[in-house]
Amino acid sequence: MDEREATFAPGLEGVVAAKTRLSSVDGERGELVISGFPVEELAGRASFEEVLYLLWNDELPDAKRLMELRRGLAARRTLPRAALEVLREAAREKSPAMEALLMACSTLSLDVPKGDLRESALALVARFPVIVAAYWRLRLGEEPVEPDPELGHAANYLYMLSGEEPEEEQARALETYLNTAVDHGLNASTFTARVIVSTRSDLVSAVTGAVGALKGPLHGGAPGPALDMVFEVGEKERAEGYLREKLERGERLMGFGHRVYRVRDPRADVLASAAKRLYATEADTELYELAMHVENVALRLLEEYKPGRSLKTNVEFYTALLLHGLGMPSELFAPTFAVSRVAGWTAHCLEQLESGRIVRPQSEYVGVKDRRWVPLEERQGAA
Repeated sequence: MDEREATFAPGLEGVVAAKTRLSSVDGERGELVISGFPVEELAGRASFEEVLYLLWNDELPDAKRLMELRRGLAARRTLPRAALEVLREAAREKSPAMEALLMACSTLSLDVPKGDLRESALALVARFPVIVAAYWRLRLGEEPVEPDPELGHAANYLYMLSGEEPEEEQARALETYLNTAVDHGLNASTFTARVIVSTRSDLVSAVTGAVGALKGPLHGGAPGPALDMVFEVGEKERAEGYLREKLERGERLMGFGHRVYRVRDPRADVLASAAKRLYATEADTELYELAMHVENVALRLLEEYKPGRSLKTNVEFYTALLLHGLGMPSELFAPTFAVSRVAGWTAHCLEQLESGRIVRPQSEYVGVKDRRWVPLEERQGAA
């Protein structure tokens, strides 16, 4: 493209940089489509393995192919020794969980075959929950739990975190979350992965870069504060006064509003149903009822203070409630997001490689021109 035809778009806002069959996000209508399926149709019904197969192959698997995929994941969950050593050292330093995931991910290139893209993708997806669970147990002063080859992907993650086989409703709740978060258009981490792999770098490098992008608080760090707000309210009677004070100070209510969705986030509806089912089987119904009350008050006050803005509940609110209900601390919310999104990252990498084109946007120079060299001894006042 002629540079004179290029248009500057801050943050690449509104720029279409890829064509994809993997997901479609319509913020005006509040729609998310995953490989042809509305997220509401897919997330609560499919297993994570079925969604993974769908992303990689553009069709749902039959029973034979689904079993082959499950066995393939089970066979690739063992971490290289270097990864475990990194995790132990990170645990001694009490590094944030996302830091540990980033460091351990980069070690996977030691035994992931770089020439076999599907093999690399399979190993990455299989090992992400193992890394997160192993690190968290090490942080708690406990040894990692070996994965159970008989358990599915979601159930295995919960098992490796706690050492106890999860109840069916717990595994279903996590599986619904993983399916909901698996892909979401050309977001920052997905774009990062596509840029890296477009240079013909390997999948481990691309996914490691994606983790680095996700680690930033503007991308993957919001679910924890959404739940913190509920805890700070503490009692239903305090909700209105607490939220009014925040709004009058000009503060944002975490878990409400979204950069893309101008109406209710469709993922919030999916996770709201999953959370309702989960908390119906758990003892902490008081927290669930408090969260529902806070949501209702927040929506009413947002309409009062910011009329016409359509600031609805987003995926962060119910992500926090659901993962907390599964016994996860808030520090694991972002790494668990990565456990899901690595499926989308790898699918985007495979798709990007099909295009055969390197991602190479242009930049607009705004600096000084026509400078002339001045020898060091003649420079005055240089900092």
